[in-house]
Amino acid sequence: MDAVELVRRRVDWCEANGVGFLLCPEAFLGGLADDAPRPSDLALSVEGGQLRELLAPLASQSVTTIVGFTEADSDGELYNSAAVFSKGEVVGVYRKRHPAIRSSVYRPGDRSPVFTVGDLSFGIMICNDSNFPELGARMAARGASVLFVPSNNALRPERADVVARTRAVDTAQAKANGVSVVRADVAGDTGERISFGSSAIIDAEGRVLQSGKPLTEELLVADLRVPAEPAL
Repeated sequence: MDAVELVRRRVDWCEANGVGFLLCPEAFLGGLADDAPRPSDLALSVEGGQLRELLAPLASQSVTTIVGFTEADSDGELYNSAAVFSKGEVVGVYRKRHPAIRSSVYRPGDRSPVFTVGDLSFGIMICNDSNFPELGARMAARGASVLFVPSNNALRPERADVVARTRAVDTAQAKANGVSVVRADVAGDTGERISFGSSAIIDAEGRVLQSGKPLTEELLVADLRVPAEPAL
């Protein structure tokens, strides 16, 4: 609930400042199940309404929130997922296609849907998915003008500095597909793991409009020009 309260404060700020979409990092609700002693304890059901109930405090008439969580399906299988929460409803869920570590409690998702909220059509790729450019290309071909990338790059210190590589991946994706790329990453140092923070907003021409400061929690905001009607 601490995470939900933090996001609610961000939603309030977005409402007051005319921001329409708020992207949270990967597994923002509860953390990564791969790190948990009992992974199933973090899991939330979409079909049973459990996720909707938890996200109810984030309801807004003007702000759509994309938030990462651990999803349990009807068979108890776990997915690293991101929910699209708009006007008090879970209007879509994306399941990570490529779990980032070799041995994971998460099953891979098998679809890359394009979501539409208001006038914006967009896709979602979770962290490691962005290393597979064909995923973004397919969503762009189906009308997505923005790709949202929830991330959690909290890594061992010797391999934690991935900001430059991540930025290069996002810039290439933007230029190749003519889409904006918005990434939200965790940032900070837990002692055992570090995330320098790869959060950034990149426009469809590959220009970095905003980027996070190293190891710093902050809210990045930018205006993005998107097509009035999605390309078909």
